[in-house]
Amino acid sequence: MQTSVQVNNWPVWATEPVEIKPPDPAWLMKGAEEVKQLRETLYPFGVRDIEHMGSTSIPNLPAKPIIDMMAKIKSYNDLEEIIERLKANDWSYVPYELDGHEWRRFFVKVKNDRRDCHLHLMLEDEAHWGQQIKFRNKLREQPYLAEQYAELKRKLAEENREDREAYTEAKTDFIKRILEAQ
Repeated sequence: MQTSVQVNNWPVWATEPVEIKPPDPAWLMKGAEEVKQLRETLYPFGVRDIEHMGSTSIPNLPAKPIIDMMAKIKSYNDLEEIIERLKANDWSYVPYELDGHEWRRFFVKVKNDRRDCHLHLMLEDEAHWGQQIKFRNKLREQPYLAEQYAELKRKLAEENREDREAYTEAKTDFIKRILEAQ
C-alpha cells in the first residue's frame, strides 16, 4: 500500500494529530478480527498469545481510533521474515531505532494515510506484557477509573494535539498509579 509522504520524508500517519473519538462498540469487534488475522499470519513463527489492548479494548472509553494489539514471541530471530509477512497484510515496520522502545518491535497498519492498528511484538518474558494486561483489566473492571482516564485523555489530547510522544508521556503517572494500586 502506497502512502503519501510529507516534505520531511515522514509518512503522513507518523505525524497525524492526537484525536480522541467517542467510544465505538465496533472497536471490540475490529480488535477481535485483527487478533484472528494476526494469529493466522504469525502462527508459523511460534506466536500464540495475541491480545487487543489499549483504550479501544475497554468498553465505553473514548480513544484514538487505533486498535492496539500485542503479541508474544520467543525471539526476534525471524524478524525479517515476520516484517515481510506482515507487510503483505498492509503492516509497516517501525525500526526500534526510530520507535525508541527496546522492549518491543513495533508495526503500524495504515488506511487512508491514518493509523488503523498498532502491533507491539514482545519477547515472552517482557514485563510490559503483564502491565498492559493489568492496566486494561483494571479499567474494564472499575468504570470510575476508566472515566478518570477518559477525562485525562481528553485534556492531554487538547494540550498535546500535535505531539503524540508528549501525549503518551503525560499519561504515565496515571498509568503507574493504577498499576501500583491493589
